[in-house]
Amino acid sequence: MMEGSDNEESSAQTSANIRRAVQYWLDKSTIHIVPRWILFAFILALFFLRIYLIQGYFIVAYGLGIFLLNNFIAFLSPLEDPTDVGGARDDGLSLPSTSKEGKEYRPFARRLPEFKFWMACARGAFTSLLMTFFSVFDVPVFWPILLMYFGVLFFMTMKRQIAHMWKHKYVPISFGKSKYKDAGKERGEYGG
Repeated sequence: MMEGSDNEESSAQTSANIRRAVQYWLDKSTIHIVPRWILFAFILALFFLRIYLIQGYFIVAYGLGIFLLNNFIAFLSPLEDPTDVGGARDDGLSLPSTSKEGKEYRPFARRLPEFKFWMACARGAFTSLLMTFFSVFDVPVFWPILLMYFGVLFFMTMKRQIAHMWKHKYVPISFGKSKYKDAGKERGEYGG
């Protein structure tokens, strides 16, 4: 009886150590944006290469596409929807675009932050890649119809999202702070 409890404690400790190590490396990767997205692109390329070589699992690819589209829309959406006031939709509101319209400047806050967006996409692509190793997920479908339906769905969803962005005057894409030519350089008698 004692050996069983020691085994359980040992496996719980090992599991906790693995989770801690994974979290440590995830925390260290937060500042490395480009390598993280390269890793995601590599996993996605492996997945599509496997789909191409096997000529199957099209329903898994379609599901992954819908999942990635849903995450992308959450990434582009603001944290607080300007049309949602107390749970009721009101089309008269918009995000402040000038200092006169808003009392304070609030930067764009995403509903899904970049790191969580990457994490969800990488997990989805890796899970889809793993699903291609099990024949139960290889449902026979006519893939051109799935591809056409996904294209229409993508077009309509992005059209609605861009119209929402245009209407409420927000741009979710930023490339960091503006860089000035002589920033940090002192000029004058005592400067550099």
